[in-house]
Amino acid sequence: MESIRHTCLRLELPDNSELIIYVKATWFASRFDLVVTDGLHAWTLNATEDEVRERAFQWDQPVSEYIDLAERHLGFQQSGSIYGFADAGNGHRRLSWTFEKEGTKLEWRWKCKPSPNSKKITAGILDFLMDANIRLSDEVVRKTQSFERLRVEAEKCLTQSEKFSNEKAEFETAIYAKFLGVLNSKKAKLKELRDLTSKQANSGKLPQEEEVDEEESSLDGGSDNGKSEEEPTENIAGGTSKDVPASRSMSRKRK
Repeated sequence: MESIRHTCLRLELPDNSELIIYVKATWFASRFDLVVTDGLHAWTLNATEDEVRERAFQWDQPVSEYIDLAERHLGFQQSGSIYGFADAGNGHRRLSWTFEKEGTKLEWRWKCKPSPNSKKITAGILDFLMDANIRLSDEVVRKTQSFERLRVEAEKCLTQSEKFSNEKAEFETAIYAKFLGVLNSKKAKLKELRDLTSKQANSGKLPQEEEVDEEESSLDGGSDNGKSEEEPTENIAGGTSKDVPASRSMSRKRK
C-alpha cells in the first residue's frame, strides 16, 4: 500500500511581508499535489509521475530523493531557503524555493493554476489545520499526563532509593562496629599471648614443657609407690608359702 503524507506550511514571503500564504501538500511515492491560498484566492498544482520523473532526471536525482527534498522544503520552512510566489500571468502563480547542493545555490519552481473554487480550497486548509491542532492538543494532554505519572513514579523511586541508602548506611555502621569490637578483642588476646610467651621464654620454660615435666614427675611417683606396695605382699606371700609344708608335716607326725 502506497504511503501518503500530508503537510501544511505557513509562508511569509520575503518580497512582500504583508503576503502570507498557506501551502498544503499531499505526498505520494512518486508524485505530489499542492493547494495554496492567501485567504482570498487559491491555486492548485498536481505534479504527475511523468513530470516528477522528468524533473528528477534533469537534476540527476532519483525520484524518491526529489520527492524527499521537495517535502523537506514545503513541509517545513527552511531558514537558509528563499521562497517566492510570483505572478506568472493569467492568474497563475509560480511557487519557488532555493536550496544548496555541493556549495551551489539552486532553485526549484512549479507553476500553480487558479482554483475554480477558492472558498472550498481555503475551507479545506482550515479544516486540516483545525484537525491537526486537535490532534496536537490531544497529544500534548497525553504527553503531559504521561509526564506527570512518570514524575510521581520518579519521586517514589527517589524516596525509596533514599530509604534504601539510609538503611544500607545504618547496616554498614552496625556491622563495622561489631567487627571492630571483635577485632579489638582478638588483638587483646593476641597481646596477652605474646606477653605470656615472652615471660615464659625469659624464664627458660614454655608452658607445655612445664606441664610435661609435671606429668612425668607424677608418673614417676606413682610407679615408685606401686613398687613399695608390691614388695611387702611378695614377702608375705613368700613367708606363707614356706610355712605351709611345715605345718602339714607336723600334722602328719602327730597322727
